[in-house]
Amino acid sequence: MKFRKIVRNVKLLNPLNEFRLEAQPIEYRKDPLTGLWCRINIKRAERVKAGGSPSAQDDGGQAQKASEGLQVMIDKTKESCFFCAENIERDTPKFSEDIWKPGRLQRGQCLVFPNLFPFGQYHAVAIISSQHYLVLDGFTVQMVIDNLTACRDYILAVYKNDPMARFPMYNWNHMPPSAASIIHPHVQVLIDREPTSYLAKLLKSSKEYCIKTGRNYWEEIVEEEERLDQRFIHKDKSLSCIASFAPQGNREIQIIFTGISSIAQLDKRRIEDFSRCIIKILRSYKDMDVRSFNLSSFSGPINEPLEYYSLNLKIISRPSFQAYWTNDTGFMERFQYESIVEQKPEDVAAGMRRFIKFG
Repeated sequence: MKFRKIVRNVKLLNPLNEFRLEAQPIEYRKDPLTGLWCRINIKRAERVKAGGSPSAQDDGGQAQKASEGLQVMIDKTKESCFFCAENIERDTPKFSEDIWKPGRLQRGQCLVFPNLFPFGQYHAVAIISSQHYLVLDGFTVQMVIDNLTACRDYILAVYKNDPMARFPMYNWNHMPPSAASIIHPHVQVLIDREPTSYLAKLLKSSKEYCIKTGRNYWEEIVEEEERLDQRFIHKDKSLSCIASFAPQGNREIQIIFTGISSIAQLDKRRIEDFSRCIIKILRSYKDMDVRSFNLSSFSGPINEPLEYYSLNLKIISRPSFQAYWTNDTGFMERFQYESIVEQKPEDVAAGMRRFIKFG
């Protein structure tokens, strides 16, 4: 296992001498499996952002403003929230009988139902809590257990009805900076007939690695990270937890399951261990003053256990809350490398032709 890290001390030229620029180390890191690169400059956390303060650790005034704006949004959105108990029965759809005869799946506080605005043939929403808003240390282990168990059951129900739907995804956008359009805590679960672009690359690279080395890459990366003890965080019978060497986002944590390649293989013990792990990660994020995050899974096919692949998930932090703003990049863009677009290119071109004429 090789980690490729290049550190370049970049000197910023200032020919006019109008202000002093410092040399900053920039790390170029290459993911050992996919070959994709990332760039790390820790000084960028200090830059001033328009409308905000220089970093997640806001100064008192900015933190107070953000907190007040957040509370206004929570109070305002609660009045008409589709996912709150007083509205959910009336305002959310039901599954067809061939998927789930009662119409919706319920387990504890979790309720699973079809997404009104899907971007997949099988795309559901799963409420995590009956409360309209939760801070990151307000989630409980039981909430996650109930949610993930219900989502697994939905995935298996879809597959039973449509054996071509083989690739499940468990995704969590929390709060507007993560592209969540609804404040109320919820996850999204999809089952597709083909893997996403990024998952296809993971599966292909994992198979090639196994053919070349005779090893499961995911098992080997856990062993290597535990040996190095630089990014290793936790390990139990079900899973391991590491900070990604070449992350796709800030504060990225990767959870790698032991002995399974698909969400469909999750059993009671693994779900419980994952739930305890993710709750500790959220509490750690809270301690870092993080309020928003994205999480996505990378699952092998339901019907084909893979010896060369391990089920894994990633979670990253997202920017500080800004009132009246929702990000347009969520789990699909940040993790799966597939864009969710709301306008057809043909319609964009038709609209532009009225204003742009050549010749």
